Amino acid sequence: MGITEAALFWGFLLVYGVIMYVLSPKSKSSESFYKGVDEQGKPVGQWALTASIFISWIFAKSVTNAANLGATYGVVGGLAYASYWLSIPVAGYVIYLIRTQTGARSLQEFLTSRFGRLASLAFAAAILIRLYNEIWSNTAVVGGYFGLPGQWQYYTAAMVFTGFTLAYSLKGGLRSSIFTDVIQTFVFVFFLGAVIFMILPANDPSALLQSGSFRLNGGVDLLLVALLQLFSYPFHDPVLTDRGFVNNEKTMLKSFVVAGLLGFVAVFVFSLVGVHARLNGIDAMGNAPVAVGRSLGLAALFFMSVIMMTSAGSTLDSTFSSLAKSLAVDLPRLAQRSIQSLPSVKVGAGVMIIFALLGNIPMFAGTDILLATTISGTMVMGLAPVFLFYKFTSWSPWSFHLSFWTGLMLGVALAIGAVPQSWAIGDGDYALLLGTNAWGILLCTLGFFIPLVLSRLRDKPVVKAN
Repeated sequence: MGITEAALFWGFLLVYGVIMYVLSPKSKSSESFYKGVDEQGKPVGQWALTASIFISWIFAKSVTNAANLGATYGVVGGLAYASYWLSIPVAGYVIYLIRTQTGARSLQEFLTSRFGRLASLAFAAAILIRLYNEIWSNTAVVGGYFGLPGQWQYYTAAMVFTGFTLAYSLKGGLRSSIFTDVIQTFVFVFFLGAVIFMILPANDPSALLQSGSFRLNGGVDLLLVALLQLFSYPFHDPVLTDRGFVNNEKTMLKSFVVAGLLGFVAVFVFSLVGVHARLNGIDAMGNAPVAVGRSLGLAALFFMSVIMMTSAGSTLDSTFSSLAKSLAVDLPRLAQRSIQSLPSVKVGAGVMIIFALLGNIPMFAGTDILLATTISGTMVMGLAPVFLFYKFTSWSPWSFHLSFWTGLMLGVALAIGAVPQSWAIGDGDYALLLGTNAWGILLCTLGFFIPLVLSRLRDKPVVKAN
């Protein structure tokens, strides 16, 4: 990195951090810190909530993955990864039903009422792992614009970025997160447009949109994985689901639907960065945005870095606020049902500081950021039957556990290479991942319904023959 490039990148990082801290509102109450309400107790408005959901799920690692998949498979790869955003309307509708039909104030409260405290504890462990992964997988992407893994610039930028985000998160909690999300949305959309306008003139638009082929081994296997995970993936991410309880049900649902559709479009559009690399023979080297940015000049690379910093920042501050709520509010309520008041802001702030210190350890160890999505999504496939078919039971702990733990064991088996190759569907790069998810969701669904069927058979009156 040259002197001019270094000054530009480090200068923006410092300016970005200072501006976010100065503009971020300060929460003076626990309600504001944990629930995002303003000082008058009013919940966040519909469009602010929409922007928050949209940008909070535009992870830096996600747009990087989308571009990399575009470079590998063309538009099929981009379409496959963008399809994950269609799970946002799915989650919004399920949360809408849960809130209107059960009156639950959180997913943990809902799970406890239907499946017991052990179910809520298992779910809490899953979301904590998810949140932990969000820290390092996003800061690592930012570090990649300042240096390579192993270089001091890479680690320093990631840690400075973490520090700035932590500072304004401590200042306002969820309220600060949602407020800054609106700013980050405008910055992201502006610079995304700037990047696309640099790419389009260099390509035939029809060539961009026709790159790749719809074959199982051409990226369609990953597309099918995404479609299978639509009904489980969003529920283990409190960055998303926490926002399902901060406003009235109808406003929330509209925000989820609009944010999901906008997210799908934005991620697919950014995947064209990778398609550009594919068409122009640019070696993505595992980071298509950086490779394309360097090929187009310093301005393009700077625009890419701004996109990554804003998307990573929106996800990281949401992660900190969700960690604070999960450990300071939800888990204590799970342990003692009588607790109604919210803890002090200092408790949540302490949680944020601890995870900011520990959350980057995997980055120093070196881990593939794509694993933070595909493997974790497989491990929680057992949540799909739980949230889709909860109406079939009013109380059935075994339904949750047989479904959830089956999915978790299959996810772990896939991660350690213990799933037999005979499970694979097709011969593409994601054939085994697709097979594990397809067969796994059937096993999880079977596990969910077995206790219900046995209960019905046990309670069925015996008809005596005459």
